[in-house]
Amino acid sequence: METDLLKTGRFTRKERVRKSSDIRHIFKNGKCISISGAKLYYLYNNSQVNRIAFTLPRGYGNAVERNCSKRLSREVYRYFKAFLNTGYDMVLLVYPGKDSFRTRCAQFRCLCQKAGIINK
Repeated sequence: METDLLKTGRFTRKERVRKSSDIRHIFKNGKCISISGAKLYYLYNNSQVNRIAFTLPRGYGNAVERNCSKRLSREVYRYFKAFLNTGYDMVLLVYPGKDSFRTRCAQFRCLCQKAGIINK
């Protein structure tokens, strides 16, 4: 029963920012919100869907740690995407630290509240 509450759908291809030129555009023209351990760059894109990319700074552990961190970030986004306003391109930049679902959720929620893109 509890797992039914957490089902928020898939992280589809339409929701991904894949081109490095798009990511650079968001970094250059978007607004930046930061807290301890993470930054969120966001830019209004006037579409029906949010798009997001997950980046890590250079020197962020080995490949296993980087992949685990990105997987964790995608899962947090899937958890929160039902509560976000639509029409934004986002880049989530996460710094090395304590990686857990709970801390990443708190970071992402705080960033979205500061940016004003969360419904609740």
